[in-house]
Amino acid sequence: MDSPINEIKERLDLVDVISSYIKVEKTGANYRALCPFHSEKKPSLFISPTRQIWKCFGCGASGDVFAFVQQIEGVEFGDALRILARKAGVELQKQNPQVQTARKRFYELCELATKFFEKQLHDGKLGKKAKDYLLKRGMTEESIKDWRIGFAPETWNSLLDFLKRKGFSVGEIERAGLVLTSDKGKTYDRFRGRIIFPIFDLNSQTIGFGGRAFTQYREKGEEITAKYLNIPNTLLYNKSKVLYGLNRAKVPIRKKDACVLVEGYTDVIMSHQSGVENVVSTSGTALTNYQLVILKRYSKNLITAFDMDIAGDSATKRGIDMAQGQGFNIKVVKLSEGKDPADVASDKADDWKKAVKNANSIIDFYFENAFSMFESKTAEGKRKISQALLPVIQRLQNKIEQSARLKELAMKLQVSEESVEQELKKYFSLGKTQKASSKETTEESVILKSPKTRRKVIEEKIISLILNCPEGLKLIKKDSFNLFSSTTKEIIKIFQDNPEELSKDFKNLGLSKGKWELISGLALKGAVENEESDEEIDIENEILICFQELRYFSIKEKLAEFSQKIKRAQKEGLKEDIDDLSEKFNQLIEKLAEINNQ
Repeated sequence: MDSPINEIKERLDLVDVISSYIKVEKTGANYRALCPFHSEKKPSLFISPTRQIWKCFGCGASGDVFAFVQQIEGVEFGDALRILARKAGVELQKQNPQVQTARKRFYELCELATKFFEKQLHDGKLGKKAKDYLLKRGMTEESIKDWRIGFAPETWNSLLDFLKRKGFSVGEIERAGLVLTSDKGKTYDRFRGRIIFPIFDLNSQTIGFGGRAFTQYREKGEEITAKYLNIPNTLLYNKSKVLYGLNRAKVPIRKKDACVLVEGYTDVIMSHQSGVENVVSTSGTALTNYQLVILKRYSKNLITAFDMDIAGDSATKRGIDMAQGQGFNIKVVKLSEGKDPADVASDKADDWKKAVKNANSIIDFYFENAFSMFESKTAEGKRKISQALLPVIQRLQNKIEQSARLKELAMKLQVSEESVEQELKKYFSLGKTQKASSKETTEESVILKSPKTRRKVIEEKIISLILNCPEGLKLIKKDSFNLFSSTTKEIIKIFQDNPEELSKDFKNLGLSKGKWELISGLALKGAVENEESDEEIDIENEILICFQELRYFSIKEKLAEFSQKIKRAQKEGLKEDIDDLSEKFNQLIEKLAEINNQ
């Protein structure tokens, strides 16, 4: 794969790729941006167009163009390779079908099923009626084509027979969730007489299907009871980890810094059609931890546009509460009773845009609903309102906002702030436990690193200085080389053997991933520090100063070692050893004094 990787890197510029996702600004020879991988107000992600590397000095994320796409798209390397290959116009060599993995077979199967359903919508007798139904609801021909909507005929095994003819076994088709087997062993199509919505991954590849009952179809004289039917979890599809429409909405979400959450497939499609494109759907499931992790990569601002029942313990409420507890800023779109986003977007696009723009904060929404549902003048009503609102207020991460909302609640209930605060404390322990549990299940693992020692900081500074001024290599003599730790010695030796690579991206140095990330990060850090410095840095002098500090630490380490030896000799009564060790100890003290006086 080296050839297409190198070809892609030659054709694509890292700055162009990153700027297609987030806003970047030039700063000297480099570029900087707000990091999309963690919350920040000051740009800490820097991009080197010369070396074609990037690094965030806030969260530590770094890498090349492939690493950036992997992280921002939330995909594996192979998927990032395909995304960038399309951008670069590089054709990836197809593998022999005989050595395809099961995953690739599933992708091919899902793609063929999508084409089958599409053809049935446009050419089938009942499919054409289903298409007319979609058009009457306001969906355009273009939307039908773009979202690859199809139709499953009312027959029992049309798709099954089609896929078998294409070389897939019944077992594969069943594992893909497209057929069922009866108790008597008869296998038949899962979807019959339904409008089909293909479900896509981030690369717009079909991974699953959802089917909406077409009301004109009757099965054995009975109406189909389930309005929507989805395939079960498969090798490719997991409903708790997928957000419908994210493949199209990911860039608009970043640009708007907000994600609109709706409930159904048509809500997403009609919203995109109306011009509101930062919209995704949970596809009939409540928000899950996995989905929140994915959304956090793109924005921490959520705008919900589905039925929000604040009473009880509904799945929808639990999902929103979980998002609020994880620091998402949440707003709620208010729609007319009986209307869903698809209806509003279809009737009048401007009304839908206005509704999204004027969404209320989740707290305002909860307050309004709680006080409309319960009588605030009775003791029982006050209790129910506080039960509904205090857990919400407790999850507010900003303490100033939390305090303001407590005052607002006390004023509206006409009770003292002290009593409201006392009630809030009842929720604190529970909230704390839930927050800890939430972190365990939703956040990506973070390795807690111990603080760097001063010695390590100095050694990294030397590496950084050399990377930005390769001439500094000539200052590395034998006596200074011996001052380094084993890792730094190994890196310096690589530099000495490959000086021509120091101005590149270091991919030809044969480094481990860890060492490559360390070196590329230090290179960019040094370049940024040079640009931000008001004075020109004398790099050679800086390196010599670092050597001086390393000598100082080396002597301090030896003094500590001799001190321990002297204590052991004194304990064992070895007078000659004590005298010899003391003499060496004093010599080191003199060397230390010389360094301090320089």
